[in-house]
Amino acid sequence: MTMSSLRILLIGSGGREHALAWKLSQSPSVESIIAVPGNGGTAGLPKVTNNNTVSENDFAALIDLAKKERINLVVPGPEQPLVDGVENVFREVGIPVFGPSKDAARMEGSKTFSKDFMKKHNIPTAAYENFSDYEKASEYLKKVGHNVVIKATGLAAGKGVIIPESQEEAQQALKDIMLEKQFGNAGDEVVIEEFMTGDELSILSFCDGTTIKSLPAAQDHKRIGEGDTGLNTGGMGCYAPTKIATPALLAQVEREILQPTVDGMRKDGFPFKGCLFTGLMITPNGPKVLEYNVRFGDPETQTVLPLLKSDLAEIMVACSGPLPLLKYVPVEVEQKFSATVVVAAPGYPNSYPKNIPMQVSTPPAGTNIFHAGTKLSGDSLVSSGGRVIAAEAVGETLRAAVDKAYEGVKLIQFDGMYYRKDIAHRAFRDEKASSDKLTYAQSGVSIDAGNELVDRIKAAVATTRRPGADAIIGGFGGEVDLSQAGYPGAPIIVGAIDGVGTKLIIAQKMNKHDTVGIDLVAMNVNDLVVQGAEPFMFLDYYGCSRLDVSVAAAFVEGVAQGCKDAGCALVGGETAEMPDLYTGDDYDAAGAAIGVMKAAQRLPRKEAMAEGDVLIALASSGVHSNGFSLVRKVVDKCGLSYTDKAPWNSSATVGESLLTPTRIYVKPLLKVLAQTGEAVKGMAHITGGGLTENVPRMLPKHLAAEIDVATWEHPPVFKWLRESVIPTEMARTFNNGIGMVLAVAPEAADAVVKGLEAEGEKVYTIGKLVNREGGEKGEWCVLRNLESWAA
Repeated sequence: MTMSSLRILLIGSGGREHALAWKLSQSPSVESIIAVPGNGGTAGLPKVTNNNTVSENDFAALIDLAKKERINLVVPGPEQPLVDGVENVFREVGIPVFGPSKDAARMEGSKTFSKDFMKKHNIPTAAYENFSDYEKASEYLKKVGHNVVIKATGLAAGKGVIIPESQEEAQQALKDIMLEKQFGNAGDEVVIEEFMTGDELSILSFCDGTTIKSLPAAQDHKRIGEGDTGLNTGGMGCYAPTKIATPALLAQVEREILQPTVDGMRKDGFPFKGCLFTGLMITPNGPKVLEYNVRFGDPETQTVLPLLKSDLAEIMVACSGPLPLLKYVPVEVEQKFSATVVVAAPGYPNSYPKNIPMQVSTPPAGTNIFHAGTKLSGDSLVSSGGRVIAAEAVGETLRAAVDKAYEGVKLIQFDGMYYRKDIAHRAFRDEKASSDKLTYAQSGVSIDAGNELVDRIKAAVATTRRPGADAIIGGFGGEVDLSQAGYPGAPIIVGAIDGVGTKLIIAQKMNKHDTVGIDLVAMNVNDLVVQGAEPFMFLDYYGCSRLDVSVAAAFVEGVAQGCKDAGCALVGGETAEMPDLYTGDDYDAAGAAIGVMKAAQRLPRKEAMAEGDVLIALASSGVHSNGFSLVRKVVDKCGLSYTDKAPWNSSATVGESLLTPTRIYVKPLLKVLAQTGEAVKGMAHITGGGLTENVPRMLPKHLAAEIDVATWEHPPVFKWLRESVIPTEMARTFNNGIGMVLAVAPEAADAVVKGLEAEGEKVYTIGKLVNREGGEKGEWCVLRNLESWAA
């Protein structure tokens, strides 16, 4: 087979096959395409000829046709020929097939087989049981304490999945499938699995048995009625890419589901070649597999192929040969959106009429009409199926793509035509919900501007370099090695400087000032200890419009308490009255802590960090002292006063709860560092910038932190904040219940955890270090299950 003269046999007659033929015909490598049997849409494509003289299930006749027409690539569209072994019979006569072997096709052909495969290879999916005995299945249903999904294990044209809403419906569905044979032999065995909640995603992936490359994640609309109501169908519409499919989520899906699936099939002796369709549920506990299909989805194919920039024929050839070549072939997509609206016959998915005369006008550029259940009757186009035809469009935004697709529907006319008018409604629902939520920038604080300032001043700072001090900023504290600065044998001193921020406004409103004094110390000494230093002295600064002795004294008393908690001395300070700079009772505060360490105690030890190092976290006491501009914005938005009962804590007011002081971690960390030697390789204080910005500060450039945000107990205040703040903004603004993160050698993790717990800390294992995908341009902090934070 040569790429310059592809003669393709395309098997199938639906919208998927029209889209495949449309895309393949654009390849300069394709000489001709024979569609068996094709439809009214494929008949009008360049290079494409319909052939209805043979059946798509008559393999012998298909082989004769292929030999006669010198076919050198077969592309089966539907699942049935693949499950029946079409790849095997063509391979025996030396004709490559873009599609899996009969053994590999069991991943769709048998729900029981695929569920058992997932269990064997630790691929996340719903809890399940298999039954071939109706009575045992019925008894099991009576005992389960959760909602279920009942699946006919064999092929049922995409309709063999029942989601009952009551025990009565479940028992009736079981009877219909297993006794009444609603889906024929497909119901000889059923899978009863746990009903999962969340958003569904469909991912179509090209596979050559080893490499996997995916198209944009899509979201189908299975139900016939708007608002996802009514009976299941083969799919009433689709859009891609989905907004919930973040880069972090997609990387997780590939790492935990897609690649393990392809690797597992190869190891089990039936490597997958073709298009693997993976149906996912994005649950609060992460993505889980709903099902595998072993071919292109419908209407997903009509939706994602218009986004594909690369040559589809070249990709198929790379996947179909004796050697895995997909890694050498680009799979590039347009950075745009696509939407598809399916138009069905009246009555579908129940009984429906056929042979309805149709009129279809020519679509404008950027819009496609993909035929499914249509055929030519003489020169006239008529309907021949339930899902008759679809309008697809590409746009710069999802809204633009959806609007253009509905404009495309207006080009289709036939009696009784039905289509849903809410395609992509879940995306627009999420968009509206997100638009109601706040960001740190909306509260007047820009993390990005802060990062930009650091980058801008690095050069100026570097000019102050002197022996013992490299003058590099960006860490948690600054160091001077006194032994290199002219004081032989002297230790390294470390300095940190910080303030309390707008948490002071709440202190002023509540007339409670001691706890923010503790905050001032905590913010500084926690920055010191992560570098391995023991804080030994502290200085504070207090600036105000007019000096209120009682307020200032309460504040300094808090500073003194913080110093005692950290084991350092309060050695001095500055008080400044500036009536033209501050107004009323306003005051501001800053502090500087100085610590000391030996060279062997310096952290982080980036050169020692390795893939697989464990990430251990210490619980925070609450919001600590960062993100209060956004907190105050949320309080205002919710119409709360600081003297109101806290919605997240009925035993305290809003102000009292928010003024909980920052936890000081110095003494327990120093003790554990001394006890465990070099077990701890790095630490990160989770302050402004949250997990996203702070954890990377301790990492080498080639490693990333993979953190599962479902692994720790989240204080109620953060759950309340999530009702008003989107998950990504929560992650880069607040500590979310984690005040300190440690990178620890795996073999020493238990000892470190026990040591910290013995000192009274609440400790969680939250993740590990992994290779940074994409090199230095890749994500430095990968947060798994972040979607579970969406309120």
